[in-house]
Amino acid sequence: MQDRLAFADRIATAPISWGVCEVPGWGHQLSPDRVLGEMAALGFTKTELGSAGWLPPHPDQLRSLLDRHGLGLLASFVPLVLHDVATADAALAQATETAQLLTGLGARYFNTAPVTTVDWAPRRTYTEDEWQHLYEQLGRIDEICASHDLVQVVHEHIGCVVETEDDVRRVLDNTAVKLVLDTGHLAVGGFDPLDIANDFADRVGLVHLKDTRFDVAERLNANELSLMEAVQAGLFPALGEGQLPIGDIIATLEAKGFDGHYVIEQDCAITGDIPSPGDGPVRDVAISVAYLQQVGSTLSDGLAPSGGGNAPPAWS
Repeated sequence: MQDRLAFADRIATAPISWGVCEVPGWGHQLSPDRVLGEMAALGFTKTELGSAGWLPPHPDQLRSLLDRHGLGLLASFVPLVLHDVATADAALAQATETAQLLTGLGARYFNTAPVTTVDWAPRRTYTEDEWQHLYEQLGRIDEICASHDLVQVVHEHIGCVVETEDDVRRVLDNTAVKLVLDTGHLAVGGFDPLDIANDFADRVGLVHLKDTRFDVAERLNANELSLMEAVQAGLFPALGEGQLPIGDIIATLEAKGFDGHYVIEQDCAITGDIPSPGDGPVRDVAISVAYLQQVGSTLSDGLAPSGGGNAPPAWS
């Protein structure tokens, strides 16, 4: 049996940490060369794909761009309409096309995000028949992913079909698929991510790390802020600067044998002036890298850090 990679070798990032987002109207998107260059400068070797159209659509061009920055592709966030019988064939065709792209580029994860409509209409109440169809579609996508040597992971997400604790438990109880343990989206949806780590570690396929400020989350859940407004108000600060026990979550998963990747995936949005190179979102990512260095240094002792650190932003 192959030994699992060391914790530091399972850290990746995602373009959303630089404001590159799939949600329509989500602010300015920095250029791929700038974002990928800043990722590489921080020591990352793996990234998620980012929103459709941000990177070159042709596999050879995409591979060349990633290679130029010394990066490999880890995963892609894939919004799909899965509860609607009328869109079943289209969703599976899209899943197959995306799986072919991902496996051709050496990715490992297919992050399924069930959405209400292709243009991200607001979440609503779903019937039991709609939920049943979603479960069945997730099973079919599992088969597609398995045939392409990918791991499907279902991404709970604010404003999507799988958002609240009840939604996540539905997926856990009615399917065999694995989850993205997204610390921030779970917390906002009312499901303690540490409980997931403790009780469902065997169902966690991938971890998205984002810290959370509860005061901003409360305003979001009270509909005082949109998701984008909440993000700009500091909903997801750098790791170690919010109120989630990120170190404890990681230590719990590691103790239970989790061998998947951790993605620094802090939703941010850029409006107004474009920050100069080396400034803007990269600063928070650097703080998060330093925090995870601290986590890595304490894992062997069964300890978890209480806050962020000021170590240089490169893997040790």
